[in-house]
Amino acid sequence: MHRHSGEFERRTDDIPRDAVTYILNLGRALHACGYAAHRLEQVLGLAAERLGLEAQFFSTPTSIFLSFGPIDRQRVYLLRVEPSEQDLGKLSALDRVTVKVARGEMTPTEGSTQIAVLSAAPSRYGQRATTLAFGLASGAATRFLGGGLREIVAGTILGLIIGVLAALARRYAGIARVFEPLAAFIAAFLATGAGVLIGPLSVFIATLAGIIVLVPGLTLTVAMTELSTQHLLAGTARMSAAFMTFLGITFGVALGNSVGMKFFGQPPLVDPASVPAWGNVLALAVAPLAFTVLLKASPREYPWFVLVGAIAFYASRLGSIAFGPELGSFVGALAVGIVSNVLAKVMDRPSQLFLVPGILLLVPGSIGIRSLSALMEREVVSGIETAFRMIVIAVSLVAGLLMSNALTPRRRLV
Repeated sequence: MHRHSGEFERRTDDIPRDAVTYILNLGRALHACGYAAHRLEQVLGLAAERLGLEAQFFSTPTSIFLSFGPIDRQRVYLLRVEPSEQDLGKLSALDRVTVKVARGEMTPTEGSTQIAVLSAAPSRYGQRATTLAFGLASGAATRFLGGGLREIVAGTILGLIIGVLAALARRYAGIARVFEPLAAFIAAFLATGAGVLIGPLSVFIATLAGIIVLVPGLTLTVAMTELSTQHLLAGTARMSAAFMTFLGITFGVALGNSVGMKFFGQPPLVDPASVPAWGNVLALAVAPLAFTVLLKASPREYPWFVLVGAIAFYASRLGSIAFGPELGSFVGALAVGIVSNVLAKVMDRPSQLFLVPGILLLVPGSIGIRSLSALMEREVVSGIETAFRMIVIAVSLVAGLLMSNALTPRRRLV
């Protein structure tokens, strides 16, 4: 037995250890930045190819399998990982390291060192900035959801409160385990109280805007993309996680509304007041500012976020007028995907840096909350219709992104 083990070791000695270590570190770091399975495997495959490694990769939201060497004498590694938030700042820095190693400007050992430094670096923005970003994102989302001035004020305040709760969740594991339903409960409870005590407003819009950052619309879209690219295990796992988050948020909203009505009474049903057209323009300037902080991107990316956000918003609006709201998402995703690929090619940057902020304005997360809320209120037909609409929009987004990749030249590495 010992003789066979030694023979295997000699047969795998030709695999460069420093290159393998670099690929392992790169895979873990990219996963921590929020890379989807198909993109992660593609990047690792290209990086290994540039280093002359024969390798295969298999990624899921909670693990990465990496094998090196010929199929009859592979050395296999397992990395246990956790689903992570998008970190476009570190992603951009990792991209530069990956390109330098691929071009021979940096050795794999130096690349591993740089990755370790980047992974250990603290978050770009402090807690105050992050909390403020929660409020700005909620305020901008209120306008996109059709809210008036009262709803915008209420949604912004609720977003700030949820931002404070998010800070506590990072410190205390007990809060983190029930963060989404607890945040939804608090938002719904306070929105109900505001609708009764302060003035007439749309409680549902204010509530949804307050928790919009927590809604897993982007996760749902990524899961659909993974399923469409035949990464079935990763897509199914991510889809299940999104569905459980939807359930937790819907439960919290339903409980918060019920308890709020027991405390404050029934809020009046009102239609939001109209807001001038410039309200959308202002929201399209505020939302990318919030995304810059929440996605941990560099401040110099803000103008590009405004550009892709405006393209996503107006392209989807024009598409909705021409083809209906569901297929309008296809037009918006197609436009954002093309622009992101062109910018990535011209600027030699990762396309995800431009793509994610634009897609965030298109994801159907709010529709999923409406669907589950209707089902919990025993409005079965309305809930199923809304759920089907959410699925159609998600499929339209994925189709638009895949079509954009087919129509535009993509950057070769990352």
